Amino acid sequence: MYSKFKMIALFILCFNLVAIYAQSNNEEKIKALENLKETIEKEERNFLKSEVEIINQRLDKKEITTDEAEKLKKEAAEKRAMNIEDRLAIVDNKISLLQRNEEGYHNVSDGETSYVGFSLGGDESFAGFKIKGQNKPKKYDRRTTSDVVFAIGINNAIIEGEGLSDSPYKTFGSGFVELGWAWSTRVLENSNAWRFRYGLSLQWNKLDSKDDMYYVQDGDVTLYEEFPADLRKSKFRVTNLVVPLHFEFGPSKKLERKTYFRYTTADQFKIGFGGYGGVRLSSMQKLKYREDGNRVKDKIKRNYNATNFVYGLSAYIGFDDFSIYAKYDLSTIFRDQAIDQNNISLGLRFDID
Repeated sequence: MYSKFKMIALFILCFNLVAIYAQSNNEEKIKALENLKETIEKEERNFLKSEVEIINQRLDKKEITTDEAEKLKKEAAEKRAMNIEDRLAIVDNKISLLQRNEEGYHNVSDGETSYVGFSLGGDESFAGFKIKGQNKPKKYDRRTTSDVVFAIGINNAIIEGEGLSDSPYKTFGSGFVELGWAWSTRVLENSNAWRFRYGLSLQWNKLDSKDDMYYVQDGDVTLYEEFPADLRKSKFRVTNLVVPLHFEFGPSKKLERKTYFRYTTADQFKIGFGGYGGVRLSSMQKLKYREDGNRVKDKIKRNYNATNFVYGLSAYIGFDDFSIYAKYDLSTIFRDQAIDQNNISLGLRFDID
């Protein structure tokens, strides 16, 4: 009997503690929501200030008249006033909801932060995560944009004194891949016909050898010799980190809105030409062969006297995000060799927004 009494007392105590904790938690939320009301008013006033500055910029550039500017300012002020009224009403409703529920109420947002997950005793911070987003006004004019660059295609080498038809490398077995990030900056203030494109890219250039040939490093000399066993595959790969710089031109569409404008090259023709420069990160030879009836795979990582500083020319021509892309290394594949070899690539390029 005494044990049952202790269990009941313990249960009542735990229940009261949870109720007190939940009430305290609600009081903290209500206080935070009251502070948020001041933040909302300040935020909307700052947004209105930014919009008025944009309207004044358009007026200074004579894109709009004085009457149009005053009309736009009035509309912006009315919109921000309504935003303040509606957002404060949302916060007031949440405060009322918390005041009516002494227990910790779930899925309560402060207007800027959403809570996702589960809670214990009404404390959303115990488990879950927060998603925060802000309503920021768009910049009036954005002259620089960015995107992902991906290119892939065939690879080969131009060898001193020989044509591509005499190359010791397989054209369709050799290939290249490029992956990077590029920025595009408009050259002219009121036109997007000319752009500078620049960024940072990783380039992988692979050469697939013919006729059982492979590379052997002998001190400062790299030799191209016949493999002494039954060679099935011989591939040589160089990885470079480069900074591309292209001068791009082509038509654009101008998208004009009340408080901002943008240029877009979507569904437009473009041409780019320029070059790149960077450093070699690694070089590796991959061999597959049979020895004593066994299949052997070797990956040999060494410098092979490959050029440390790489540079070259590149160009592309295309439509929308798709282009035909070519690049040629002015730097030789190997340094201080009797016969120079220069990497050359042709493929497809994708500029992915």
